[in-house]
Amino acid sequence: MRHAVAGRKLSRPTDHRLALYRNLVTSLIRYEKIITTEAKAKEIRGQAEHLITLGKRGDLHARRQVQASLYDAQLVDKLIHVIAPRYAERPGGYTRVIKLGPRRGDAAAMAQIQLVE
Repeated sequence: MRHAVAGRKLSRPTDHRLALYRNLVTSLIRYEKIITTEAKAKEIRGQAEHLITLGKRGDLHARRQVQASLYDAQLVDKLIHVIAPRYAERPGGYTRVIKLGPRRGDAAAMAQIQLVE
């Protein structure tokens, strides 16, 4: 039984799942709004918020931690210099998940995850 085991497996091997999360978080930082399935959106929400918190800290160690988590090195500067100052006074809750309804092809629950203004 999976009592108190956190996280979703999404029917993928571990390396594929972690790469998927990195791709989704990288796209979220790049476009500030993406449409994906509800389960994936809820799963990457915590990772994205953690990266924004690191960006708010902005020191060298935080920069290197963010760089290890994103696929695009240019997005590290965007995160630290553009996105993080936007949330300087906000203690958390930088993302919002909006449910969009079922996808037409397979009726998967879709959602939009975006950065809060």
